[in-house]
Amino acid sequence: MYKVVLCRALHPTAMAMLAARTDIEVQVLTDQFRGPPMQKELAASIAGADGIMVGLEKVGEDLLVLGDRLRVISRFGVGFDTLDISACTRRGVTVGVVNGANDLSVAEHAMMLMLTTARRTLEMDASVRAGTWMVQAGRRMHELSERRVLVVGYGRIGTRVARLCAAFGMTVMVHDPAFPTPRIAADGHIPAPDLMAAVAEADVVTLHCPLYEQTRHMVDAVFLARMKPTAWLINTARGGLVDEAALAAALANGTIEAAGVDVLVTEPPVPDNPLFKLPNVVLSPHNAAAPLECYAKMSRRAVLNLIEYFDGKLDPGYTVNPEALGRNA
Repeated sequence: MYKVVLCRALHPTAMAMLAARTDIEVQVLTDQFRGPPMQKELAASIAGADGIMVGLEKVGEDLLVLGDRLRVISRFGVGFDTLDISACTRRGVTVGVVNGANDLSVAEHAMMLMLTTARRTLEMDASVRAGTWMVQAGRRMHELSERRVLVVGYGRIGTRVARLCAAFGMTVMVHDPAFPTPRIAADGHIPAPDLMAAVAEADVVTLHCPLYEQTRHMVDAVFLARMKPTAWLINTARGGLVDEAALAAALANGTIEAAGVDVLVTEPPVPDNPLFKLPNVVLSPHNAAAPLECYAKMSRRAVLNLIEYFDGKLDPGYTVNPEALGRNA
């Protein structure tokens, strides 16, 4: 009998997959889909668990030592910056992610932030509700067509965003040191191996790369100063990619025109976050992957990572550390 601890209840179709297995005992820490990380509850429940499913809960050496039987962690998402992957690998714990399940939703959300920024949607909505009908002051609205967008990160989400931007008539530049430039060109986009040179040419910079120590605060004051004063920054990746203080200053003093942000460094954020006071930033609560369809797909993949691990057939492509499986990705 395998014991599995889920930090949160999943979509009913995924819970049914677990219920169909007579060899898996399931413990759910909360039936609330959203909320603060269940850190203390997970620490109290991990002993004896063969597998766990985590959201934004942190998994480090201090938690792993409590998991005497732990062999697999399924992350409800594709990012893994809250997990100590090296520690997991040393202990033989495989870390699975839901690659492919949230690509479409996040790409659509990035486009939504671009369009909302371009058309000042939130300000116009507030104006209509206030009875003033149309905002006459402030920055002008824009079309996306013919604007030059720099897609930073050309993975599963970045490739979708690039195609959607091209469909809107945008000129697409792509920066990703891990991706062959001939392939980027073959996809019909402009390879941009020199990031800072491309930043200076872009009307929109949209981030789709993981958070590592090498990418932490990659968007800093120097990066922002290289952007056009009419440019926008879009971030649906990770808050830590951006120096928030530098971004707030750049938006306030006109270094860049606007931003659309789905992710913050501290989540939930502190009330005095300087971005909250600025009219030229659109904020969403890290919910790019929240649509019901995406929730269902992510839930099923998160459960499959656990089930397929126990059955000895987990595809290494869904893992962060395939070496823990003894196989190559």
